[in-house]
Amino acid sequence: MSIKRTLLTTAVSIGCAASVASMASADEITVVTVNNADMITMQELAPAWEEATGHTINWVVLEENVLRQRTTTDIATGGGSFDVMFIGAYETPIWGAKGWLTPLDDFAENADYDLEDIFPLVRDGLSADGSLYAVPLYSETSFTFYRTDLFEAAGIEVPTEQITYTEFAEMAAQLHDPENGVYGTCQRGKAGWGENMAFVGTVANAFGARWFDEDWQPQLDSPEWNAAITYYVDLMNESGPPGASTNGHNENRALFKDGACATWVDATSAAGDVRNTETSTVADVTDFFQAPMEETANGTGWFWSWALAIPASSQNVDVAKDFLIWATSKEYFEMVGESKGWVAVPSGTRQSVEEDPRRLEAAPFAETIVSAILSVDPTNPTRDPVPYTGVQFVAIEEFQGIGNYVGQQVAAALAGQATVEEALANSQAFAVREMTRAGYID
Repeated sequence: MSIKRTLLTTAVSIGCAASVASMASADEITVVTVNNADMITMQELAPAWEEATGHTINWVVLEENVLRQRTTTDIATGGGSFDVMFIGAYETPIWGAKGWLTPLDDFAENADYDLEDIFPLVRDGLSADGSLYAVPLYSETSFTFYRTDLFEAAGIEVPTEQITYTEFAEMAAQLHDPENGVYGTCQRGKAGWGENMAFVGTVANAFGARWFDEDWQPQLDSPEWNAAITYYVDLMNESGPPGASTNGHNENRALFKDGACATWVDATSAAGDVRNTETSTVADVTDFFQAPMEETANGTGWFWSWALAIPASSQNVDVAKDFLIWATSKEYFEMVGESKGWVAVPSGTRQSVEEDPRRLEAAPFAETIVSAILSVDPTNPTRDPVPYTGVQFVAIEEFQGIGNYVGQQVAAALAGQATVEEALANSQAFAVREMTRAGYID
């Protein structure tokens, strides 16, 4: 059977009762998403769903920070601009608890969809008050990408256990060779709670920092935060590429794939793209080891899921549900494997996919990724006790504004527009103001 025929058959066969009803008339749904490789693949495969159902998709594709701004504004105001949103493990429980998202509990009744096949940690991260509010395309933690050829040439021994960030900086300095177009390390610098602060937050955790103490008092002017941000700024100034304060995940991924970075600490979900010989110049000389620690190992690898959700304001809920079932099903992952190669299959979501021999043969690192994801404990993200859950974010509504502001201050310090002390003093003042306004502190 051809791939296209398989897509059409699957799009019909895995539908639930809602999808049968939706076939009666053709509708257009608007899907807003981020501009990453996995969602570009989904756009390429989605015409099969459109042909099978008679419905059409209006894609709105945005840069990550812009996506978060647009979806937050629309969902909070009930704007109804979108039928499907690509959101994550931070927004989903908060918005679901507020009644802003459509519950997806009926997905459990669809035997073909097999909700139980999705890892429990992932399902729990996309739920609130016992209800599921989004279904995942992929999940991730963070680890270190490194160039095996450069390590060998420099005589650097590959770590077999978790190293410290101090040791990592020494490696990056040794590998830094800008005259030959290779930078010791490429790390996120673009401001945003989900951009630079995803990486910086885990560095802060490693240095023993925390966003808030047990009484919700902000801790951004602590010695631990100062040590972490000083380390980060020094690392990037000494061993990073020029203009690092404007580079986010996508920019660094492109740099690494083009051979410009010796190391990169970032999302495990990028491994398939980096190890894909059709998309990466360093596919055959890239391997991975654990993200570094420093004072503690707690919270040194983040946890995240990118998922699809339906705003409560959507007027096309049944059609949107049918699309979600298609786009996150076991059969969809197989479509990706057949059309793009099993190394390109979205990772960290479904147990059956991660155990598939075709996946394991094409991506021998898949087991390492799953093991790393399932080892993350969002309830124990820091060295010292905290009142919040979340590794690279704090699972409260106010964090988005605070995280974005701190991200801007850290980016300014990286760009040399502020000292680390100034950046953290500004961050502390802003966080105190926001937490006071929200009633967490007096």
